[in-house]
Amino acid sequence: MSYDALVISAHPDDAEVQMGGTIARLVDEGLRVLLVDLCDGEPSDFAAPGERAAQARRAAAILGAERLFLDGQDRLLGDTIPLRLQVARLIRIHRPQIVFGTTDACVHPDHAAAGALLSAAVFYARLDHWERVPGGELLADTEPWNVERLFFPHCKMEPPWGRDFAFAVDVSDTYDRKRAALAEYGSIFRVEEGDRLLTLYEAEDAYLGRLFGVAYAEAFKSHSPLLVPSPTVFLPGLHG
Repeated sequence: MSYDALVISAHPDDAEVQMGGTIARLVDEGLRVLLVDLCDGEPSDFAAPGERAAQARRAAAILGAERLFLDGQDRLLGDTIPLRLQVARLIRIHRPQIVFGTTDACVHPDHAAAGALLSAAVFYARLDHWERVPGGELLADTEPWNVERLFFPHCKMEPPWGRDFAFAVDVSDTYDRKRAALAEYGSIFRVEEGDRLLTLYEAEDAYLGRLFGVAYAEAFKSHSPLLVPSPTVFLPGLHG
């Protein structure tokens, strides 16, 4: 089954926190989006085993995306060859035009590993002749696939980027769905008590929106420089 976009994250909730509004917007535009978590997020802070994964599935459904989990271990994720190959296989099977990941991460070691791992997996995915590579059997029965764009939303555990990003997406119209998706995660957020982290995350999105004169925005960096057919593709700036 093909998807237009894959979002590769270390844990359940990372995709929603970093780019939940953008995911909803892509779905509204008719794109098929698959969220891939490198682990199931266990152990979680406030729930029994298995509840975080169930919450993650409900959150994905709110955004209109599908979701699957790989078998990594929360807190112990690493940029390993087996995990690179698993992600590369997903890319080759689902053949997305756009892949989203994590970059500039240093606070949580899982996030740091996820960024390097994904960049390697995107590279692996476009290579042929894996049947000739010892240990490359996982990719040998799949065809090469070249991802058109690799983008990275801001990891909100990290210091803000300020204006050091490639582009931002206006998510004002989809922000209620982002809130609703995050509200599913009672296993890690004190939603009913007004979780401090969720308040800070929303404040960052509101600050980014203020740069553009909109209510909320999500910022992205690009693995490669961006090229447009014409400078007219950009929306109006707040100050020109």
